[in-house]
Amino acid sequence: MRVSATAKHVRRSTRKTRLVAQAIVGRPVADASAILRFMPQGAARDVAKVLKSAAANAENNHNLSPDDLVVVEALANEGTTIKRWRPRAQGRAFPIHKPMTHITVVVENREG
Repeated sequence: MRVSATAKHVRRSTRKTRLVAQAIVGRPVADASAILRFMPQGAARDVAKVLKSAAANAENNHNLSPDDLVVVEALANEGTTIKRWRPRAQGRAFPIHKPMTHITVVVENREG
């Protein structure tokens, strides 16, 4: 059985988050959690929160053992972008784009 958790509108670049998310695919939840704990990237903290939530969803909603869970998918999709303008010399304005990410982690029972 597949169980997922999603965090939407996380204020972090999709490209940077995707690198972290790909590192945990195919690993048991305990190992993935340990890997994320020692990663230097800031996005590892956000992905770890979603992983913990997915494991809790599997345990509480579907009565699955957290020791048997494996990360099947970890996605970092592009969210909306906050657009701001920065004033520059001679009346010009430069755009500032603040990206957001939707992080999804899917875990599955090892027997399944």
